[in-house]
Amino acid sequence: MSTIEWTDALVLDFEPIDTLHHTFVDLLAQAQQAPDEALPQAWMALVNHTMAQFEWEDDWMQRTGFSAAPSHILQHRVVLNLLREGLAQARSGQLAAVREMAFELAAWFAKHTQAQDAALALHMRRSATTPKSGTASQGTAAQRGGRAPH
Repeated sequence: MSTIEWTDALVLDFEPIDTLHHTFVDLLAQAQQAPDEALPQAWMALVNHTMAQFEWEDDWMQRTGFSAAPSHILQHRVVLNLLREGLAQARSGQLAAVREMAFELAAWFAKHTQAQDAALALHMRRSATTPKSGTASQGTAAQRGGRAPH
C-alpha cells in the first residue's frame, strides 16, 4: 500500500475546496507514515481537520441549495463516525486497524473528490454565494463567525 499524495486528479478548480483537500491529503499522509507512538496524535489532527472541512462543505451545500446535499452530507457523517472510531482504536493501541483504515480512507477520498466534491465545486463556481476568507484550521465556522476557507 502506498502513501496518499496530492495529484492533479484531485484538483477541482475551486480554491476553497482544493485548499481544504490538500490539507486533508497532507494530514492523511502524515497519519499513514506516522510511527506507532505518533499515530494517535496524527489521527486526531486528521479527524479535527476533517470535521472542519465537512462543516464547511455541508454549510456551503445548505446555503446554496445544492441538490445533492442530503446524500453528500450523509456520507460526511458516516466517514466522520469511522474516523472517530479510528481515533478510539488508535488510543487503545489497535494501530494495525487504524493503519488499514488510513489506506481505505485514501481510496474513498479519491472517489469522493472526483464524484461528489467535483459536482459541489462546479455548483459553487456557478453559485452567487462565494465563501469568505479564513482557513479550516482556525476552528469551527461558529468560532470564525461563519467564515469559510479561502
